[in-house]
Formats: sequence, structure tokens, C-alpha cells
Amino acid sequence: MSSRRPTPEQDAAVAAFRRGDHLVLQAGAGTGKTTTLTMLGKATRWQGRYLAFKAVGHRFAERLGLPRMSTAKLAQLLGITIQVTIGARNLKPMSLCSIARETVLQYCYSADDVLGRQHVRWQKGITTEHEHDQLTELVLPIAERMWADLQTPDCGKVPFKPDHFLKMWALTRPRIHGEFLLLDEAQDTNPAVEQVFLAQGAHAQLVMVGDSAQAIYGWRGARDVMTDFAGHQLALSHSFRFGPAIAGEANRWLTIADAPIRLTGSPHVTSSLQPLTGIPDAILCRTNGGAIAEILTLLAEGRRVALAGRAEQLKNLAEAAQKLQAGQRTDHRDLVLFSTWGEVQEYVE
Repeated sequence: MSSRRPTPEQDAAVAAFRRGDHLVLQAGAGTGKTTTLTMLGKATRWQGRYLAFKAVGHRFAERLGLPRMSTAKLAQLLGITIQVTIGARNLKPMSLCSIARETVLQYCYSADDVLGRQHVRWQKGITTEHEHDQLTELVLPIAERMWADLQTPDCGKVPFKPDHFLKMWALTRPRIHGEFLLLDEAQDTNPAVEQVFLAQGAHAQLVMVGDSAQAIYGWRGARDVMTDFAGHQLALSHSFRFGPAIAGEANRWLTIADAPIRLTGSPHVTSSLQPLTGIPDAILCRTNGGAIAEILTLLAEGRRVALAGRAEQLKNLAEAAQKLQAGQRTDHRDLVLFSTWGEVQEYVE
């Protein structure tokens, strides 16, 4: 990419950046996003900055490197001993501790100043508003204790994550002393980062870069901030990764998804689309459920199967299911309220 002449779209992006415009850059798959960001950086003598770790996170560096702690151990350290029944669910200290940890993370992803009821997610296994309210009343005080613990750099017990110091930094209402800011992967921006980023618009040039068609983190509170941002809208649509045949097929699906971008393929890359004959080398799956279904089908046929991409999440879920089937509780976020595998099956039905 570095030896190629810039495309007209890249030239347009650099020109808009030099004018000082707030800029939204929709960058499709293989369109040279990283190269374009480098071009923008070289187009100015100013420097952009990102200060979360330098401003706050360094104080918690020792806590970031600690080994993983089980939720049962954490509950013991925090002195959580309560056991309750909500609806058909029997909640042990480990379950309450696990939900409280998730509640703190939801708060960290948000733009809210104070941890509150809205950060307690609806759990699988809870079936009524009343049950959710009961759970919230129990979990919120534990989450508040955890958040207080996390703000002590030297003697805290709760495992520390970058999400925690990022929220602490956001709460300081930072003013980033740079002439421009580049927000990468803007299609998956959580509200805490969005709040900090947009607040710099009065004194710095803002550039959002991403692909609205590749947003994948909505489940953890992220959203696509490019679509309604009042900036100059441009696109990188010429892909260097594949040829026209693949681009044509991609555009069919981008149209179905109502994506804001269509792609053109490189004439220098040979690609083709043909009906499948014989056994495929790979199967692309959009969902975890689809991937599991394909795996089970192929295993039933006596085939050897490997899973690439997000395999760890599915492995964790499978191991959590195994625990329940063996009569043990699990702290997995999707199964934490269930005591047995039979309860999961009943709930699903």
C-alpha cells in the first residue's frame, strides 16, 4: 500500500483534513484505512494525543498485571455471604458477585456520572420486572462497594481492567491538548469514550474512522457514532484486498444491510465466485449459534473441525454448560443465575 499512489478518495480525505473540517471516514474492508490515517498524520505538523493511561491508568499499573481471580474467591474476599431466592432462581454469593462485576463494567461503558439501577442488566433466568427489581436491590450495593475498591490503587481486591481507569479518566472531564483527534473503529464506540471525544470538538479537529457495516459490540453498550455526527462525510470504498467479483457479492449484502458504503474491487487482484462442489475448506458464520450448528453437523459426519475467530467465547460457554451438567455453579454471564442444566433447558423452552 505504501508504494501506491493515493486513490482519489484518499486525496479527498487528506484535503478535507487539511482544511480543518470535522471528518467522518467510512472505510470498507481492505480499503487502506491504516495507510489513510498515516497520510492524515503526515499532512499536518500538529500532533494528536490519547492520554487515558498517562493521566490515570499509570497509578493502577500494578493492579492491571495481577492473575485472574475466580468470582467465588472475590466474593469471599469481599465478605459477600448472602444467599437468596428470586423467583425460581437460587442466588449464591458467587452469582451476586458476578452480576455486580458486570454492573460496574456497564457503568464504565456509559456516560453516566453515578453508578445506578440502569447499569444492572436484565439477566437470563429473570422473567418479570419484579424479579429484576429484587435483583437490582441486592446487586447495586455490592457494585458500589466494588467501584469504591477499584479507586484505591494500592490495596484494592477487585481485579482491575483498562475499562475501569478509562471511566475514571472520563469522569475528570478531560481536555485533550491536541489540535486533532482520530477516533478509530468509531462504529463501536461506547458512550464514555464518545462523551470525552465529542467534548474536544470546540478546540480540536475531530476525525472519526470506521465501518458502520462492521459494528459488533452493541451487546456491551457500544454504538455507531459516525452516522449522526455533524462532520464532513467521506468514504474509502476501493478495496485492495479482493477483485471486482468479490466486491459485487459484498455489495449485494451491504445493500441488504442498508450499509452506507458500497465497494469496488482491485483489478489487480484475481477473484471469482463459483458454485461449491465437494467439501468446503471453510464455512463463514454470522452468529455463534450458526457456528455451533455447523460444528455439530460436521462432527456427526465424522469430520475434523476447527473454529477460528471468537472461539474463546464459545469455549467458555461450553465449559460453563459442562459445569452445570456436572452439578456445579458457574459465573458465566449468561448462566450465572442457573443452578442446574435442567433449569437452563426449562428457561430456553
